[in-house]
Amino acid sequence: MTSTATLEAVKTVVVADDTAFVRDRFRAALAQAGHETLTVRTGAELLGLMRRNGERVDLIALDLRLPQGQGVQLVRDLQKLSKHKPTIVVFSGTIANATEVRELTTLGVAGYVNEYTAVQHILPSLSPHLYPDLYNRRSSPRVTLGIPVAYRVANTISSAVTLNISQGGLAIRTTSPLDNGTVLRVRFRLSTSRFDLESEARVAWSVPRLGMGVEFVKLEHESQAAIHAFVQSHFFSNRKA
Repeated sequence: MTSTATLEAVKTVVVADDTAFVRDRFRAALAQAGHETLTVRTGAELLGLMRRNGERVDLIALDLRLPQGQGVQLVRDLQKLSKHKPTIVVFSGTIANATEVRELTTLGVAGYVNEYTAVQHILPSLSPHLYPDLYNRRSSPRVTLGIPVAYRVANTISSAVTLNISQGGLAIRTTSPLDNGTVLRVRFRLSTSRFDLESEARVAWSVPRLGMGVEFVKLEHESQAAIHAFVQSHFFSNRKA
């Protein structure tokens, strides 16, 4: 497993959002972890910053509806600036529709993060993009979710809280993450479901102090349909007008 020193390497993150509340919360969470954070309010400010200092930026957390921005076109403009292409994640509440999700996927956007996620979830949400070599990425959208989850390995049952969910798996906050590749069974209940959802799973990534990601391996059709409906209904629920 990658060393702790690699995990703690300082990164430079740009938070591009026109809402001070979002900028301040993300900057505070990242600064607490020792990362350098730059903030901008408009598309013009973002492009100017990247022209001047883009070579040292590792990650951009992007509001697609920035003033003086052009939605998906802003991502294209960012990618044209230099050979160095920092990782881009988009604030999910600023995506207009599923067509934009498909366009962003084609452009290589790494993922999505809820701009109004709880402060304690900000760093875990960004960590897969700050340290991609430590994580197996889930290509489908993730929805921040803090619900109880039980998981069983052989005859040992443990409980924790989820960080987010996608159609392919769960991120779980736990101080005792299991080793990569561990086979387990997870059980949880969504707020929209009338029954517990269960799946055979395996640990896809495991990071001390952050938790672990589990990939669904064998999921009943009814459970799969419930997760799909939940992710789709919540992904755009906080979308900007």
